[in-house]
Amino acid sequence: MAKLLALSCWRSLSPRPHYPSMPKYPKGESVATVQELSESTAVLSVVGMSCAACAGSVEKAVKRLPGIREAIVDVLNNRAHVIFYPSFVNVETIREAIEDAGFEAALLTDDKKSVQVCRIQIKGMSCTSCSSTLESVLQALDGVLEARVGLATEEAQVHYNPILLTTNHILQAIQDSGFEAQLISSSQDLSKIDLLVEGDITMKLIEDSLQTLPGVLAVDITTELNKISVSYKPDVTGPRNFINVIHETGNGNFKAKIYPTEEGQRDSHRRQETKQYYRSFLWSLVFTIPVFLTSMVLMYVPGVKDSLDAKIVNMLTVGEVARWVLSTPVQFVLGWRFYYGSYKALRRGSANMDVLIALGTNAAYFYSVYSVLRAATSPHFEGNDFFETSAMLISFILLGKYLEILAKGKTSDAIAKLMNLTPDTAVLLTLDGDGSVVGEEEIDSRLVQKNDVIKVVPGAKVASDGFVVWGQSHVNESMITGEARPVAKRKGDTVIGGTVNENGVLHVKATRVGSESALSQIVRLVESAQMAKAPVQKFADRISKYFVPLVIIISFTTWLAWFLAGKYHAYPKSWIPSSMDTFELALQFGISVMVIACPCALGLATPTAVMVGTGVGASQGVLIKGGQALESAHKVDCIVFDKTGTLTVGKPVIVRTELLTKMVLQEFYELVAASQVNSEHPLAKAVVEYAKRFRDEENPSWPEARDFVSITGHGVKASVHNKEIIVGNKSLFADHNIAIPDDAEYILAEAQKMAQTGIVVSINGKVAGVLAVSDPLKPGAQEVISILKSMKIKSIMVTGDNFGTASSIAREVGIENVIAEAKPDQKAEKVKDLQASGYTVAMVGDGINDSPALVAADVGMAIGAGTDIAIEAADIVLMKSNLEDVITAIDLSRKTFSRIRLNYFWALGYNLLGIPIAAGALFPSTRFRLPPWIAGAAMAASSVSVVCCSLLLKYYRRPRKLDNLEIRGIRVESSSDI
Repeated sequence: MAKLLALSCWRSLSPRPHYPSMPKYPKGESVATVQELSESTAVLSVVGMSCAACAGSVEKAVKRLPGIREAIVDVLNNRAHVIFYPSFVNVETIREAIEDAGFEAALLTDDKKSVQVCRIQIKGMSCTSCSSTLESVLQALDGVLEARVGLATEEAQVHYNPILLTTNHILQAIQDSGFEAQLISSSQDLSKIDLLVEGDITMKLIEDSLQTLPGVLAVDITTELNKISVSYKPDVTGPRNFINVIHETGNGNFKAKIYPTEEGQRDSHRRQETKQYYRSFLWSLVFTIPVFLTSMVLMYVPGVKDSLDAKIVNMLTVGEVARWVLSTPVQFVLGWRFYYGSYKALRRGSANMDVLIALGTNAAYFYSVYSVLRAATSPHFEGNDFFETSAMLISFILLGKYLEILAKGKTSDAIAKLMNLTPDTAVLLTLDGDGSVVGEEEIDSRLVQKNDVIKVVPGAKVASDGFVVWGQSHVNESMITGEARPVAKRKGDTVIGGTVNENGVLHVKATRVGSESALSQIVRLVESAQMAKAPVQKFADRISKYFVPLVIIISFTTWLAWFLAGKYHAYPKSWIPSSMDTFELALQFGISVMVIACPCALGLATPTAVMVGTGVGASQGVLIKGGQALESAHKVDCIVFDKTGTLTVGKPVIVRTELLTKMVLQEFYELVAASQVNSEHPLAKAVVEYAKRFRDEENPSWPEARDFVSITGHGVKASVHNKEIIVGNKSLFADHNIAIPDDAEYILAEAQKMAQTGIVVSINGKVAGVLAVSDPLKPGAQEVISILKSMKIKSIMVTGDNFGTASSIAREVGIENVIAEAKPDQKAEKVKDLQASGYTVAMVGDGINDSPALVAADVGMAIGAGTDIAIEAADIVLMKSNLEDVITAIDLSRKTFSRIRLNYFWALGYNLLGIPIAAGALFPSTRFRLPPWIAGAAMAASSVSVVCCSLLLKYYRRPRKLDNLEIRGIRVESSSDI
């Protein structure tokens, strides 16, 4: 699914990436003790890895667990091989750790060699108990490897073995559990399209024609719907080819188009559900308001009171009959959803909020019915009815559900906005053999295929990822990266699908379309992040298992205690209201306890905050991979920065050349460039780029370099024109016993003082020259480090550069601790040393070269530009190159977690205070009691208040210190104001 994720990942593919080992033994256990235990081995399928850095993220997640002896990840085959001690950790914990890292994992056995993932929309869940029970039902299915159900998203994500199970079986299991289910997407859909065929159709003929196309994997026919589903390889073919083949097959008699789908399927469901609750609430008011008036208001109006108290039969009054008639539709018609929800919950052996509502309203309603019937059959009975209690309870709960759905809908606004960025149409250009435009055609943007050339006019959106082949303009990428200022684009520059062309016409060659595009990846990442549970969510899940049964017990105990206390005169009769007896007073207390308890608020506390937080981050170019990343990031108190490309711009340039031998500068650079052209190091690229100045060609060919050797962290060695060329730092020359003359030492020292990197060049064992390379600091680097200090976060720089240059850069930005001349594994060791000292460490790097350190850190932040980063390689991905976003990421995680704490405080505090008050804890001293209908209103308000509290995160603004930041005289606009 994700093998084509990032343009920059291809250089890092490795069949077995291996990173520095994490501690192998659990805390508190000696090596000898652990070595005596038996070992187990597990092989897991890991979906979602696109490069070595992704594999590193998996290794990091697994090796953090106690009892892990070894973990090896095979990125090419999407496998993780783990050796562990079962006494300390099990396979399920390992799998959950990989899932929390943002990947899809499942245990592989001999008959389970493939994993697919589907996302399903669930209707009918009312609280955490529902989602937890449904997870258990799905996990019990043979072939389901992992299931995750989100209450706030109302979705399920299921990992399953397609050999043993199909999506239809999964949907049926959900429906058998009493919920409605609808398939949103599956792994197979990423390269699959549905077409509607019109005309005098011979489906078999069309199927045979499509099967002959290169790149077509499967063709499925649904004759009754005139629907053809085609699975294909997007690198080879695409939907436009299918439509053309169908047209040609029927000699123009067949017409095909993309099968129409319901736009905004999930939004449509939410709108429909909102309308249902709104209509139900309005109808409940029609009946409930008269019930309320006859029981609470009109009884005190002279004349009307006499009419309501008029006897019909024995002691049965007009008012009682009116309330009975009016409340019955509310109880059984408008409240039917609670009966149905209770039945489904009890049938699967659990209890949810619907059970509490049904029990509470039934107790009030049927006691009132008993009272009415008793009054009708007895000439002396004077009882009270509670019809207003059941009717008002249901009305307030319907209102609360309506407001809750409205609020929850707003938590997923970020995804909706991202999905709406793709334009509806695109202008496809037809080119001749010379590359000249010979025609253009407006097509559905979903028909754009790889290598198509599309025309983007001013004000239009770019239809797919690609690069400019003609024209120049400025493109607004704020909706994708959060970068406020339009970015200049010219021939050769990359563009991102969904961004807006400001001025000028561009011709763009499509490189990634459909599910491969950066926009699709970001949407999937945000969706996955919103489904991923934060570790703190497990607290609410544990409570939900026992919450409803416990509330029922407390409610019954409350009723029994007050009833017995009244029967045996444990409290004065003056406590009993004139309109009640001891039984009725006890019943009111019991009902109030039952309806005030709210498990929903606990279940919504974490997921709603995570949904809003990750959505806000995505809108500002900060992609946070779910609750795990948020929970780790808010604890960060130490940040390790890479130098090149992180603190500096990452585009070094040659600023000084000193020859120490008699030779022409052009000849010197020809030898140096030839030895460097095979190296991927930024400094090597800077040398080659500078050497081009001495050639007339734009892309010159360099002499052949033989016996090329790259020495990591030191330099290169090669033979050019039968001359041995060595280019690198002083350490490399010391290893080769080549003396560096005093002149060269002086030049190197001067370069270090100016925060430049010195490169020494030798020809045939003699130093021939020294190059000074400068990599300027990123704007605002000094200010960012200063702000981090004010946030009590320690900053450290780790680099492979020499100590002198590293120290100069560190002094300039204000970093006191510097680790220089460090190899990649030494960077990781430094991170682990900091963790051992008690720090929660974040590593900020480019996501590829610094992968060992990113793996070892508690939070890995990949910093880069737009689509050129592996967006699944780190815990947090910063879409822009701004260092300011490091502060934004940490601050947003802190704000999100403070909101989660506030939600839990409110949800727990509400129940801990509300239940005792409803049970009558204040009644003996203050005579204050909570009527059931007010308790029901409070219960409905608690869920709404938790969701609204999370929604306040939508108004998040990054720290004021970053707003209108003055960077060396240049004013940077705040992206939060855009």
